[in-house]
Amino acid sequence: MFNELLRRLRPVVGPLIGAAAVAYFAYHTVEGDRGVLAWIRMKNEILEAEMQLAKVSTERQALEHRVLLLRPDHLDPDMLEERARAMLNMGREDELVVFERH
Repeated sequence: MFNELLRRLRPVVGPLIGAAAVAYFAYHTVEGDRGVLAWIRMKNEILEAEMQLAKVSTERQALEHRVLLLRPDHLDPDMLEERARAMLNMGREDELVVFERH
């Protein structure tokens, strides 16, 4: 009886192993560490990082411009007055002071 079972299963074993191998590789193509879903997640992370980089670069350029206006060889009187008022916490009597939060 065992020999009869082996004789009948022998033609089925090869295709079953092949189908299992195909299923294994198909699963890892989609779900694996380097699969399609991981690739999509990585593309989204790259997009978010590029957007953050653009935002930080814009802020840096604005700060560099403000620093340039305070250099001794090119001093902007308005920027100097703004910084002096902020550092000394002073203003004129007829002025209204509005503080910004960043």
